[in-house]
Amino acid sequence: MGKTYKPTQILMTLNSLNNSGIEKDVKRIVLAIALLLLFFATISAQEKGNELNDAKQLSLMTYNIKFASANYNPLWRDRRDMQVDLINKYQPDVIATQEGLKEQIDFLEAQLPDYVMVGEGRQGGDDDEHMAIFYRRDKFRLRELNSFALSKTPEVLGSGPDINPRIVTWVRLAYKNIPEEEVGYPYPEDYRGHWENNKEFYVFNTHFFNGHEPLGRLNAAIMIKEKLEELYQFGSWENNKPIFLMGDFNCQPKSEPHQIFVGEDKFLKDPNTIHDTKIDWILFKGNVEAQSYKELDYNINGVYPSDHKPILVTFRVNK
Repeated sequence: MGKTYKPTQILMTLNSLNNSGIEKDVKRIVLAIALLLLFFATISAQEKGNELNDAKQLSLMTYNIKFASANYNPLWRDRRDMQVDLINKYQPDVIATQEGLKEQIDFLEAQLPDYVMVGEGRQGGDDDEHMAIFYRRDKFRLRELNSFALSKTPEVLGSGPDINPRIVTWVRLAYKNIPEEEVGYPYPEDYRGHWENNKEFYVFNTHFFNGHEPLGRLNAAIMIKEKLEELYQFGSWENNKPIFLMGDFNCQPKSEPHQIFVGEDKFLKDPNTIHDTKIDWILFKGNVEAQSYKELDYNINGVYPSDHKPILVTFRVNK
């Protein structure tokens, strides 16, 4: 690869030429070449600057909020405000929650007016635990929404084990292309004029089977990977567009399900390079770069709002 010259280096070269004793004709040729280099170096610097300006930051959180149980302390009524405060403190762009019952999801939706909530119970409808996705209403528009069961009949929500069936809820979101001077103004949900067709991404949210069902988790990982691969089969989704897979996977990094996603073929990437014992993951694919990874140790006097700590990852979405 050839050497890249900065505009300042070329200007210094031009200055030294003017003070040298080189023949005039030779000097003219060298000066012409130097000016061309200066021109292209300036254009290149501008293009790089434009690319950085075009890049967008995107923050995602996965959070098992712990279902409202009379046998778990603190009770939901005593920890729900803590969850709202946590979300308002970090203001993630997209949140994937697990285990939320309808009363919990309804409360969060009412207390977080800056977010749109989508999703359904794992047996379809409003009953049972939800795989909910919250996204910032001022930044994104919903383009697609669906769910499938982690079973032999994925089109039938609630299929699979009689107790604790599992599902995946997914969305396709597009950035709203709102003029800078109008950012912060509310837009009605059916407003169709302000989104960027080339700035879309998928978010998949799931909750794997618990610790007693390793084969179920492995089969779930295989199924989800196949579903993600289907997006590329007919060219409907360009290979560089972002996909995010989030949730409570009930197994650790380097486990078999984890390797299905990030193993030899590196289909997805894991921003958590430490590979510790966390069972909550955010995996990704596409033209994005992970900028920060945090496990949020949010508590009040040692009291936590859930038995899981949320994971927050900030990405740069490149042009």
